[in-house]
Amino acid sequence: MNTSVPVLTLVGIVAAAIATVAIGVYGVRISRTTSDFLVASRSVGPRWNAAAISGEYLSAASFLGVAGLVAKYGTDALWYPVGFTAGYLGLLLFVAAPLRRSGAYTVPDFAEFRLGEPWVRSLSMIIVAIICVLYLVPQFQGAGLTLNILLGLPTWVGAAVVGVIVIANVVGGGMRSITFVQAFQYWLKLTAVAVPALFLTIYFVNDPRGVDEPVPPTVTETTTVDITVDVIVQVAEPISATVTGEMDSRPVAGRIVLTPGEHELGAGTELVLDAGSSVPVVAGAPSDNDAWASPGAGIGAGGEHHLFQVYSLMIATFLGTMGLPHVLVRFYTNPDGRTARVTSFAVIGLLGLFYLFPTILGVFARLYVPQLLITGRSDAAVLLLPNSVLSGWVGQLLAALVASGAIAAFLSTSSGLLVSVAGVLSTDVLRGRVRDFRMAAVLAGVVPLFLAVSVVSLDLSRSVGQVFAIAASTLCPLLVLGIWWRGLTAIGAAAGMVVGGVVAGGAALLTVLVRFDPSVAGGWPAVLSAYPGAVSVPLAFLVMIGVSLATRKKVPADVGRTFSRMHVPERLGMGRDRELGAFGDRRSSQ
Repeated sequence: MNTSVPVLTLVGIVAAAIATVAIGVYGVRISRTTSDFLVASRSVGPRWNAAAISGEYLSAASFLGVAGLVAKYGTDALWYPVGFTAGYLGLLLFVAAPLRRSGAYTVPDFAEFRLGEPWVRSLSMIIVAIICVLYLVPQFQGAGLTLNILLGLPTWVGAAVVGVIVIANVVGGGMRSITFVQAFQYWLKLTAVAVPALFLTIYFVNDPRGVDEPVPPTVTETTTVDITVDVIVQVAEPISATVTGEMDSRPVAGRIVLTPGEHELGAGTELVLDAGSSVPVVAGAPSDNDAWASPGAGIGAGGEHHLFQVYSLMIATFLGTMGLPHVLVRFYTNPDGRTARVTSFAVIGLLGLFYLFPTILGVFARLYVPQLLITGRSDAAVLLLPNSVLSGWVGQLLAALVASGAIAAFLSTSSGLLVSVAGVLSTDVLRGRVRDFRMAAVLAGVVPLFLAVSVVSLDLSRSVGQVFAIAASTLCPLLVLGIWWRGLTAIGAAAGMVVGGVVAGGAALLTVLVRFDPSVAGGWPAVLSAYPGAVSVPLAFLVMIGVSLATRKKVPADVGRTFSRMHVPERLGMGRDRELGAFGDRRSSQ
């Protein structure tokens, strides 16, 4: 490898980190009150806020994971970017404006405001903390993967670097500080995927190869693949390769023929493919380009139930956005409900523009770096594409740009998540002062950082997708029913959140602990553990409604006034008293 490549890449990574810290320092200078730290004093305009929301929402799952899933699973994987974007339509229609009018500072604050019970606030706080921590883990893991691939550093180093920068920014300036940072990072991430995609498109137009033939992906030159974790691959046609390590639970060293079917490759195995050789793919993924380009192959958890996978994924991503704490807290920063709606509308456009490019890069990854389909680490596709396809300084510069965008993705989303969990911990567990926010931010950042370096990672988009399912099964029903149905009771809301959270969270835990594989477990166990949304979300809504109807006498007496606050225009001033009395003017000296 050319030694200038890691140097340029290192420059890109360091530049993105320095810019993040520098902009954060600027935000620190104007962050004084508790309101500044929690909701930027509700003074963020729609354009700036839309860029900041897009910046924090486009996480590692979007920047790296979408392209990797498209490369592996093809057409069915497109539901990820579609769902990630369409979720904001639900926010626009049902949540954004009423939530802003409620005058709440956090989701638990809204729960108590709507239902009138402090213990529901505490339950909501626990759920928010769990969602944020689980969402932070893949961000830190993605950072470790990125620095490991690009610079050869141990995976824990990347997680630690990103964790320290994020904690420092949030502790220093809170929401006011990271608003500036995340708006900048959206445009950096968009540039980092758009420019390589355009260069590769030009290259592809002049390349005689295509992806329209129903053949397995192939390598154009002798390629060495290092297997870093145990993986089961499927072979469509006999492949002659040199294998050193462990295959099918026995040691192998030398030239062998991989027969059609499935084979298990152990961690530490080295696989050398000849030029022109077809490439094995991870079990559950389409093995030829015809199946890859056609819908119905599934998304990696048992193709025989592919329709259930798709519908479950749609439910989780469409509704999960309405339950993500770091997304919801952004609407508290708008001056009024109309601005919140304008912000949501702008975000849909910004996200739709961004997701065009990871999809294009996923197609190119299957064509130009098919060896990633063997290892299961297709999240690295965006990172490796520029240097694998474009030689010389062009490829090196594009690789550096991609690296800076990847770091921005981890930093921006992690910052938003950390602000959310620090906000609820400081106001619900501690006394709500600035110093309490800072203490909560440190504690909330250390826990997911420890988990990130100690648990096995999944595909970034799939692990994030399971967090979406948890959010869709807990906070989404609370918000939708709390805003639009007078009959919701505290007991009903709690029952629905607990049932939905246990089902969706249990499925996510099962996926990590058991690591269901289609060739081992197969069928419904693998599908339900990976895609629980179609079961957990309707169940949460039904339980919430059923228990509320059974306890209808517990409906808050002032529900009419509460609904007026959420649905009457701001100019009548019904929610103003609540905002003025929430925190007063607590200064940073506290």
